[in-house]
Amino acid sequence: MTAGEDLAERFLAMLAAERGAAANTLAAYRRDLEAAQVVLGDLASADGSALSRLGEAWRGLAASSLARKCSALRQFYGFLVDEGVREDDPSGSLPRPRTRRPLPRVLGRGDVERFLARAEEDACSDRPDSVRLLALLELLYGSGLRATELVSLPVAAVPRDAPFLHVTGKGGQQRMVPISGRARMALSRWLAVRQGNSKFLFPSGGASGHLTRVRLFQLLRELAARAGLDPSRVSPHVLRHAFATHLLEGGADLRVLQMLLGHADIATTQIYTHVDSARLVALVNARHPLAENLPGVPEL
Repeated sequence: MTAGEDLAERFLAMLAAERGAAANTLAAYRRDLEAAQVVLGDLASADGSALSRLGEAWRGLAASSLARKCSALRQFYGFLVDEGVREDDPSGSLPRPRTRRPLPRVLGRGDVERFLARAEEDACSDRPDSVRLLALLELLYGSGLRATELVSLPVAAVPRDAPFLHVTGKGGQQRMVPISGRARMALSRWLAVRQGNSKFLFPSGGASGHLTRVRLFQLLRELAARAGLDPSRVSPHVLRHAFATHLLEGGADLRVLQMLLGHADIATTQIYTHVDSARLVALVNARHPLAENLPGVPEL
């Protein structure tokens, strides 16, 4: 292992220990550092002139991919300065692509109702896999959990006498998430047919011991097809976004939504104000005192 590779490993270890970076995040950062090393050689000794060449080398990348790679490098060089390995930080010479965060896809309320209705219909058979899927769906849409948070929930996270889940989110951050009455009923049904003594709420025979994110994704798309929905429009993230958007439409406070979703930064939560912008414009047009003077204003 070269000195540069050793420093990269120390940087990744710091991200894991001090910032609680997830395994997927660490793998992405490692790939980004390795890609830069292919162009620059030893990263630890690269100067600003060398870093400026990355813009040309990575010209074919999407702006979002380029921004992520440059972010990984900025953090790496900041780490080197903090550790006293370098006195200067050359990352100011990195490209700064302008990215526009895409709005999340959202299922309408009618689609969600069809989705839930089909899951409930399937669960009437009392087959464990169908009852499990109903519980998974109710928690995704009713509590807004991330896919990873949901599949790895321990049984201990579901208290018997309180309507809250104890969730461990990104970076090991703990939060309490309310469980809807529907989700509590679905969980009760699942616990009644769930077999085994696994510590996980949704156990599996795989290496992780619990249902995987990939399998959850597959189950939701299969359910979407049975419900007459386009499977490509459905994923765990889409249901989490639907939870957030529909709460905001119902008048939820943005700070409360931030807490429920487990966002570290309110700016991440604010994206949902853009998702709901069409409804807000229609509301102003229909309810503002001067709206009656505007021709062709649609009614709510």
